[in-house]
Parts: sequence; C-alpha cells; structure tokens
Amino acid sequence: MRRVAALILLLGACSAKPVALPRTEIPLRNPTAQVASQADAALSRLAGGWVVVSGAGLAPGDRLTFGRDFIVLDGVSLPLREVTPGRLMVGEDALWVHWLDADNRTAAMGDPAGSRVWIMDRTGRPGERLRAAREILDWYGYDLARMEGG
Repeated sequence: MRRVAALILLLGACSAKPVALPRTEIPLRNPTAQVASQADAALSRLAGGWVVVSGAGLAPGDRLTFGRDFIVLDGVSLPLREVTPGRLMVGEDALWVHWLDADNRTAAMGDPAGSRVWIMDRTGRPGERLRAAREILDWYGYDLARMEGG
C-alpha cells in the first residue's frame, strides 16, 4: 500500500502544471490605491480577438481571443468564467476589466492584486483611447513605467 501511495505522489509531482496567465513577481499595483472594475463590461462585450498594445505580464503584440468560457492567449486556451460583469476568473486568477470604451474597441485589464496589467485593442492601434486607458490604470495605482509599449 505504501508503494502505491508513493507512486501516486511521485506521478503527481511529475505531472504538468496547469497553464495560467503570465504574472510578475513584484506587484505592479499600489495596494493602497482604490481599484474597481467596469460594471457594464460583460464578457459578451469582450468576445472575439484583441491585440495587446501595452502591458506587464503580457507583452505588446500578444494576441487574445475571448470566448464564452475560455480565453486564448497566443494559441493556448485557458478556462474563463464571468463572476460579475467586469470581473472574470481565468482558472483561479482574477482578471478585471478596469475600462472598456463604449464601442468595445479598447480595454484596460488587470489583476487587482497587481500581478499583471495590459491595454488591448481590436486593431492594435487604439489612438486617443490609449491615453484614456493609461489614465484609468494610473488612477487605480498601476505602475505604468513597468508596462512595455504605449
């Protein structure tokens, strides 16, 4: 019986770790700053393809696709669940929509704990919306100097 238990533990240790969104080791967000999600940013508004234009934890040029119960990041599919509009779970990781423009073209997303943050756009060219997204993220305490791109 001990051999079986040891074998199960050994096999469990060798199994592949679940795939998750990339994260940074040092938080990207000041935990004393207020933070919120956009209450009308339902998952259905995110459906389809996006291009990261600025980020930490995700890099400019990364491609995302949102589906009803999944997110695909550069070809890797991850489970996705809407907790409430504007608040999602990717596996066990929180992902909030901090800002989404009225026409669903540009979004500022992040983990309220500060392990990742990014701005994404449908075309990869957000124009003036990039500034609006950055202002929101700055207001919520994210360190914009640590984001690659715009």
